[in-house]
Amino acid sequence: MANIEKIVPHEESGAAFARRYVEHLSALLARLDVEAVGRIIDLFRGARTRGATIFFLGNGGSAATASHFANDFGVCASPEGQTPFRSMSLTSNIAFVTCLANDFGYDQVFSRQLRNLMRPGDVVVGISASGNSPNAVEALRYAKENGGIPVALVGFDGGAMKDIADHVIHVETGKGDYGPVEDVHMVLDHLISVYLANVKDE
Repeated sequence: MANIEKIVPHEESGAAFARRYVEHLSALLARLDVEAVGRIIDLFRGARTRGATIFFLGNGGSAATASHFANDFGVCASPEGQTPFRSMSLTSNIAFVTCLANDFGYDQVFSRQLRNLMRPGDVVVGISASGNSPNAVEALRYAKENGGIPVALVGFDGGAMKDIADHVIHVETGKGDYGPVEDVHMVLDHLISVYLANVKDE
């Protein structure tokens, strides 16, 4: 798979770069496994029905995506007249994150939160372009070993998270294609949230 930085020579114009970037992103979206998306949507609907919590986590741009997912599930996908989602971003409480990083190490900032908050049957969504972020890997492993349901949104070759998770959406790209992978993850946020806002569970 192409690395976006390699397919556009530096001497090309901004418009040419924009065209190639959009073409590259469109190709990634065209290859998206919509059946996997559908299975994860069903998983989220089941969590809503049984009152389970959906936890989102990630680092850097993926941390922002995790918070965006939690916001959209808690507001947009929980309209009046429907059972609201229990959703939470593990990236949002910076005091808790820095406490855990300082006391236990950054690789445990998510798993330690799950130790306090996760119940059996809860869903844990790890978001990572590489699929190898140590704290996200630890969180999915903790979920799997303690009755949670691990989900991975990954890119590149899928990394360790792809092998741990029960459900995976894999945006296959060359290593280093952070922007396009994160773009697709945000599309998934809006795609899934809009669907969940408009479908009623039995």
